[in-house]
Amino acid sequence: MSAATPPGTPPRPEGREDSRSLFALLRDLPATLLELVRIEFEQFKREMGRKLKNLGIGALLFVIAGTLGMFLMGTLCAAAILGLALIMPAWQAALVVSGAILILMIILFGVGASKFKKGNPPLPTETFDSLIEDAHALRGEGRFDHDAL
Repeated sequence: MSAATPPGTPPRPEGREDSRSLFALLRDLPATLLELVRIEFEQFKREMGRKLKNLGIGALLFVIAGTLGMFLMGTLCAAAILGLALIMPAWQAALVVSGAILILMIILFGVGASKFKKGNPPLPTETFDSLIEDAHALRGEGRFDHDAL
């Protein structure tokens, strides 16, 4: 840090001298802020789209798992009826079908639950974090890339 730098001023990184005047920086400020808002809005749209897609897929898989659960109840009832009425190998076939549907239902329920976790809560948390970083950068706090401005 040189002797001409006032105390409390953060040191400039080596090799990063900005040759633009204060007036040029102030002139470019509105365009820079508009570009920043546009980028943040694009990030918001991408993040919300991703989260809503995961919620939709999760909801669909829950519906499929529920539908398969209803089929499972039907086949289990059929297996119980066949087993009690005839006491023959036909009920074993019904139980095998019920077991296969149960396994498929468990898999779909697990995948649906993981999709819900990825999309929940449906808030653009990455965008909020980025906006907070931008606010800190505008106040001159925190770390940001001077060359990107």
